[in-house]
Amino acid sequence: MPDTPNLDDTHFKAIDAARLLEPAADADRPRILLLYGSLRDRSFSRLMTEEAARILTRLGAETRTYSPSGLPLPDDADASHPKVQELRDLVTWSDGMVWCSPERHGAMTGIMKTQIDWIPLSLGGVRPTQGKTLAVMQVSGGSQSFNAVNQLRILGRWMRLLTIPNQSSTPKAFLEFDDADRMKPSPFYDRVVDVMEELVKFTMLTKDRKDYLLDRYSERKESAAELSKRVNQKSI
Repeated sequence: MPDTPNLDDTHFKAIDAARLLEPAADADRPRILLLYGSLRDRSFSRLMTEEAARILTRLGAETRTYSPSGLPLPDDADASHPKVQELRDLVTWSDGMVWCSPERHGAMTGIMKTQIDWIPLSLGGVRPTQGKTLAVMQVSGGSQSFNAVNQLRILGRWMRLLTIPNQSSTPKAFLEFDDADRMKPSPFYDRVVDVMEELVKFTMLTKDRKDYLLDRYSERKESAAELSKRVNQKSI
């Protein structure tokens, strides 16, 4: 018998394999929200999310793309600001997300980070991003780099998102789009297809089991009121 005197047997549960592995009952299309990180007229991160949205639609997903134009800086406006509410409502609506940022000065853009910063870690006792899937992508003006996608992965983990293993990084993005703003055939385009295909598969596998996948011992011990008080504390 394992010696676990610190476990509270009232809240400790064995893994329910039947519940975890039973076929999904929800046949609804996966809902995917796409965010991009540039406001330029010809934004390559926006163009790449548009290509991703087309691929996702072909794969059977329902997509919505958020425009960050007009979104205030964090703490420079109230959460009731219409652009903030729009973003938060879309996050709540979604089963998964795509984050695509340009790399600027070796990092994601401030526009990308601002959007993520407006997504709360908790609304009351509910974490709006917890258990949703995430795919990360970046575009670069120069040689290939992975700084932005690496940072996005850290943020995805912090937001308790299930970030898929695959990712896309497109160097010299200005060479990868034609005059009609469509991504040209290339291995970089093929990688975007790979990433979207993987995102849809992971989303379909997890979205209907999210409540069970996120049923955690520590949180069963802690009430929603206690959780809200802890994650929203003003000081430590």
